[in-house]
Amino acid sequence: QVQVEESGGGSVQAGGSLTLSCKTSGFTFEDYSVGWFRQAPGKQSEGIACIRGRSTITFYADSVKGRFTITKDNDKKELYLQMNDLRPEDTATYYCAAGGGCYFNAYTDFGYTDYQGTQVTVSS
Repeated sequence: QVQVEESGGGSVQAGGSLTLSCKTSGFTFEDYSVGWFRQAPGKQSEGIACIRGRSTITFYADSVKGRFTITKDNDKKELYLQMNDLRPEDTATYYCAAGGGCYFNAYTDFGYTDYQGTQVTVSS
């Protein structure tokens, strides 16, 4: 059974940093694409970063490129998102997902998530 568990969210001021973590289980972690998407109230989900399975290919949405870094630890089966220079528009619930489509120019069909997420709030 696939499981993901996000943590690390919080409230910060603009310009601050946070690191999100995602513990996973129930699938062969290194074989599958994993990533992060977010959803703000009243807005569509946005795939912001992913790492393709068995590859070094990563994708970043333009909205976070240069500020966020996605990494993973295959041994721990964990995914991370380092978020720097946070802006009020980054305020959202952030979700970890596994098994989606991760390409150098797109993150599609995010894959499995538990829809629990972790809240990030950035104040100006």
